[in-house]
Amino acid sequence: MTCGFQRSIKLLFEGNVVDSFFMFPATIPLIITFILLFVHLYFKLKKGAQYILYTFSFSAALILINFSVKLVTGDVFH
Repeated sequence: MTCGFQRSIKLLFEGNVVDSFFMFPATIPLIITFILLFVHLYFKLKKGAQYILYTFSFSAALILINFSVKLVTGDVFH
């Protein structure tokens, strides 16, 4: 379901944010989720768990939508 994640990370590190987003839209929200996770574990944020849950849920929704679109358009088989 995460076809394009590694290529999206590569594009992001190269500075191609827009291309990275179109390759795999959940890359940036997933990175934010992991950053929030580590910040919450280190600083014990008051509402950190809620923020992590929200960003993870948003990322999961993007992954499912992206996979559904690729499945309908046939891009998932390439």
